[in-house]
Amino acid sequence: MNKQLIDQITNAIKSVMPTDQEVYPLHTPKFQGNEWKYMKDCIDSTWVSSVGKYVDQFEKELAAYTGVKRAIAVTNGTAALHLSLIVTGVQPGDEVLIPSLSFVATANAVTYCQATPHFVDCDQKTLGINVKKLFAYLETNTFVKQGQLYNKHTNNRISTIVPMHTFGHPVDMDELLELAKQFDLKVVEDAAEGLGSFYKGKHVGSFGDTAALSFNGNKVITTGGGGAVLTNDETLADRAKHLSTVAKVPHQWEYIHDEIGFNYRMPNINAALGCAQLEQIPLFLEKKRNLAYQYNKVIKSIEGIEFFTEKEHNHSNYWLNAILLDDPDINLRNEIIQRLHKEKILVRPIWKPLNELVMYQNCPRMDLSVSKDLNERIINLPSNVWE
Repeated sequence: MNKQLIDQITNAIKSVMPTDQEVYPLHTPKFQGNEWKYMKDCIDSTWVSSVGKYVDQFEKELAAYTGVKRAIAVTNGTAALHLSLIVTGVQPGDEVLIPSLSFVATANAVTYCQATPHFVDCDQKTLGINVKKLFAYLETNTFVKQGQLYNKHTNNRISTIVPMHTFGHPVDMDELLELAKQFDLKVVEDAAEGLGSFYKGKHVGSFGDTAALSFNGNKVITTGGGGAVLTNDETLADRAKHLSTVAKVPHQWEYIHDEIGFNYRMPNINAALGCAQLEQIPLFLEKKRNLAYQYNKVIKSIEGIEFFTEKEHNHSNYWLNAILLDDPDINLRNEIIQRLHKEKILVRPIWKPLNELVMYQNCPRMDLSVSKDLNERIINLPSNVWE
């Protein structure tokens, strides 16, 4: 039975792949616009480091595209998330609510703040935070003191919640913002995978106090490395920018720093690449959504699996396409992955739940049964922008 299912899945996925390639990576960048032109201009000007016209241009265009007041370009998505947490008010000793199914950077950024990840379960419908389940958990396991939320079991303050828009599929932000308001939590969106995704017509990353984007080489657009802090709060934006430039006080020649900052500013040469990529995002998104449509078309007739599609009110960038087994079966999941790799189709499983990683095994958590279930069912498919 498994062999028949694996054959069906393999043949369906191969039918969507272009025929002119030997290997089908999970996700690679596409350079077909003004990348060389802008980067050469940057090199010719000698302004290649963290100051230059392309940094300013990229930040302005990114803010305009995502619908926020400010965007601060930084070296990578992890740096963006780290700064977002700091300026939003995460303090040493705090606990921060994050999904157990996320890339490790979500937990690492919390730890960089000398805070503790507090793992919460995921939702079958969105793959993001399970808001209803979390509400019930917080009702039972927290208390309020002087207007702030505390963990009954550790007595640590719970200050912040980090919704992560998994594979570009938006979390139900209305529900999440209502929960945050009721429990007086700050909201930092991990929108690393979300550029080009919208919830009820608003771009993800525009709902929280702050948000983080990533422009790694495998994202919808790339700056090589790179990330950005998004916010509608000018004060938070100014502090994020200040901290990202090693907290240097502006002066014509003196080196004066007024707090411990970080060397996180995006270099001008990376921003030049980003400007060219951002010009092409409508085309990239069109092609990615078309690929998702093709996958769904060939997979929906196969019994035993489903293709994960955007939900009502959501407009996904389909950054990474995913199939889900009907039932959790990690052995079958791995057999499918192994077979597809033999066919040079480089699929992957979703991340191992963060609470299972050795450095995070002792962190506080709620029941994570849905996350475990999803981990044993999800396989990501190649999601390149093909011609």
